[in-house]
Amino acid sequence: MAKQHGKSTVIKVGATDVSSHCNASELERSGDSHDTTTYGNNSHRKDGGLFDGGFKFSGIYDNTAVTGPRHVLEPLLNTKPVITRQPEGTGAGKPQDVFTLLLTKYVESNPVADYVTWSAEGEIDGDVDSAPQA
Repeated sequence: MAKQHGKSTVIKVGATDVSSHCNASELERSGDSHDTTTYGNNSHRKDGGLFDGGFKFSGIYDNTAVTGPRHVLEPLLNTKPVITRQPEGTGAGKPQDVFTLLLTKYVESNPVADYVTWSAEGEIDGDVDSAPQA
């Protein structure tokens, strides 16, 4: 099994590449569980249901007027931008996830003895397209 370094990750919000402002991201996938236990069973029986998930990303604040995280993300709160996540960087055949995200949170943190940081998160809306890059 080959290891992959996180430094190659690419994150795009719509057409804007925010990778140079990110230092962490997390894609969460989950699914519903339905209890289908009937009389006569000694243990629970389960069936899968709908998929669900979320996405979090964060980094170092940059006040660049057009491409900085505040300028790009804050106006998108409570909207559904398309997110492209390429965990091994860009290139034909490399993995990627493309999905619509209901952006529910944007946070800026200002520690007294360190850089200003930002974080954003949301809930996945619909399916995740995990087809490799063309």
